[in-house]
Amino acid sequence: MIVSEIELFSLLKTKLGEQEAKALVEFVEAKAESKAKEVNDANLKTIATKADIIQLEVKIAETKVELIKWMVALIVGLFLALIGSLTAIIKIIVH
Repeated sequence: MIVSEIELFSLLKTKLGEQEAKALVEFVEAKAESKAKEVNDANLKTIATKADIIQLEVKIAETKVELIKWMVALIVGLFLALIGSLTAIIKIIVH
């Protein structure tokens, strides 16, 4: 038993009796260990493998390329819109 279990046992022993307190502390300890094992197992399932990381890097690279394509297209479109607007303003001013 660790210190917290000993303290729990001491508190329960006065109320429940020695055998019942010991059984309850052992039950709580077993449940805590079981829950800790479940959490550890769940964490192991979420660890990424090398293949997962490589696949993620490929997807990030593809996304960067797509973003660059969209940025170039938008900049060209804005530039053409600006030229068209300036041409229209100049025609209005000249005439």
